[in-house]
Parts: sequence; structure tokens; C-alpha cells
Amino acid sequence: MTPSTSPSSTPTAFAVSPDSGEHWSKEGAWQVAEGIHRIPLPLPMDGLKAINVYVIETADGLTLIDGGWAIDVARDLLERCLRQVGYGFGDIRRFLVTHVHRDHFTLATVLGHEYGADVALGLGEKPALDLLNDGLLDESPFLDVLRTAGAHELADLWAAEGGERPDPAIWKLPDTWLEGDHPIEVGARTLDAVHTPGHTPGHYVFAERAAGLLFAGDHVLPTITPSIGFTVPPTPDPLGHFMASLTKVRALPDLKVLPAHGPVAPSSHARADELLSFHDRRLAQSLAAIADGPGTGFSVAHQLAWTRRELAYDDLDAFSQGMAAMETKAHLELLVARGRATREDTAEGVLFSAVPASGPVSGPVSG
Repeated sequence: MTPSTSPSSTPTAFAVSPDSGEHWSKEGAWQVAEGIHRIPLPLPMDGLKAINVYVIETADGLTLIDGGWAIDVARDLLERCLRQVGYGFGDIRRFLVTHVHRDHFTLATVLGHEYGADVALGLGEKPALDLLNDGLLDESPFLDVLRTAGAHELADLWAAEGGERPDPAIWKLPDTWLEGDHPIEVGARTLDAVHTPGHTPGHYVFAERAAGLLFAGDHVLPTITPSIGFTVPPTPDPLGHFMASLTKVRALPDLKVLPAHGPVAPSSHARADELLSFHDRRLAQSLAAIADGPGTGFSVAHQLAWTRRELAYDDLDAFSQGMAAMETKAHLELLVARGRATREDTAEGVLFSAVPASGPVSGPVSG
């Protein structure tokens, strides 16, 4: 994920969450509202540091929003924090998983199968799970995405670093597929399940309007911009879908943001506006980068500044460089969708060329 350059957001490394009065990743079961606790679970060797799992109490047991990464340190901490508020794994009745990434889905599916809890996930994530479970992956599927972005040397570097084959035990299909927008009863509460594709095709947020809360997953994050284009199998125009989903969430009442990463934040409207403005600026910068000649996601990424510290592309680590190349390609694809650029598949990667036009880059986004 790309740290935001928005001046109104505190850097993630220093962000204190108002529910705890501590750094947002501090261990504990922090009450964010009556009957709702936030439990940060660790993400070792990951720049995000932690994921927030939200525990909703009901008369029948617990519903958890997201589940964490299926590693021992996260499982042990979740069990310990649940005990702090008087519960155990056997009290979990349901997981509402915002999206399929490992830090959200894998511990949910493991515990769901062990304890009989229903695991719900957006139907748009099924192609990714099918890919992870078909047993045919000989290399990371992201390597082809890097190559289409023109980052061939990075793809070779990622391939040389290798990686474990997917473990089917932590990528089982969910019990319930979420489709469309619809209400979900959680005890006496009603959560609106809102499909918000972009970060992943099947991403969902869950809005409790009566309490003024938005369980935002990775769609609206308070201190960083969610990664775009880091999804397999690749989907057309992920940034267009993400920006349309932000507009969709912006049309909801202004809600307190309960994010998957970072501190609880006061306004979904304010943060959605910041994220939309950030990507509008990035689109303009990307278009300017190809004004004098065609470029790939990789070559254009070299012309942009990265992180809130405005780092040069070459100053990023290899993983962040790959993410940046794929995200830049997503911006260029949206320029094509808006008629501001053309694309050509070549051996070098997808080459994008600017189309002369007047007016701002911003415009309609995909639905």
C-alpha cells in the first residue's frame, strides 16, 4: 500500500487511535462502541505492522469483521484478547471478511472450519481462490502482472526470491458468498454490506448507519492509500472501480471509519475526498509523464514521487518498486478508459501514449 501524501493525515508509524489512546497497533481489545472491540493482530515482516479485527457482541455469540493472518502469533493474540472481554473461539458464530488478502481471510477460514463459524466473503474473490487452490501455480501470478507493467527485471528478482506454494488449508472456500448490496442482521444491529471493488474485485465494507460506523476494510484507510492493481487474476480498470466505490461510500452518511490498518478516524466523507483527490493528482501526473512519448507503468513510475517523503522510485525497496509499477499501470489504464491515452501490448509490456485533449483528467469512473 502506498503511504498518502495528504497533509491532514498523521503518518501510520506515529498514529494514535482514539479508542485506546495508544499507538493503533498496541495489543488489546479496545472498545470502539458499545459491544464492539478492535483487536490489532500482528503482521510480521509486513510494512503494515498490524490488522484490526473487529469483534461484535450479540446475544447469540460473536461476529468478527475480518480474521487476521493464519500464523501462530496472530492466533494466540486473538485468543488472548478475546479472553480479556470474556470470550473464546467457540463463541464466534460468523466472520464477515472484507476481502481475500491473507491478513484478512486466512485465519477466519481456519477458525471457521475448526469451530463451525460461518465465513462470508464477496463473490468477486472466487477467481483468486480458485487460482490459489487449483494446484497449477508454478510461480507467483504477480510476475506476469509485473511484466505487463514493463518491470521485467523486477519480475526476475521477485521470482529469484521464490515463495511457498499456497497451502489449501488456509485458502478454503467460504461458507457464504456475498453478492450485491444488502442488509445483514448481526444480533440487534443491521449492517449494510456494500460491494466496493477496486482494492480487490470482491471487497466489501459494512456500514452500521444507526451507530454511525463504517467497517472499512482496506477500502478507506486513514493514513495510507490502498494498493491498486496488486490483485490476481488481473481485472480491467481496477482504479476506475476503486474510485467509483469511493464515490459510492461518499454517498452514504458521514460515518466513523473503523479501518483494517491504522487508527479509528472520524469522517468517511473527509477521507474519501482525500483519496479521490490523491488519485486525480496521480492521474494528471501520469498523463504528463507520457505527453512526450509512450511509456509503461514501470517507466512512468520512475517519474513520480513515492510515499509522503516524496522518495524517488529507485530509493524504494524491490517489493515497493513492484507495487508502484503495478499501481502506476492502473492509473494509465484508467486514462485509457477515459479516452486520454491509448494502449498497445508489446514485448516490453503495455505501452501507453497520451491522446491530446483539453480539460482536466478527472471524469466519470467505472461503476
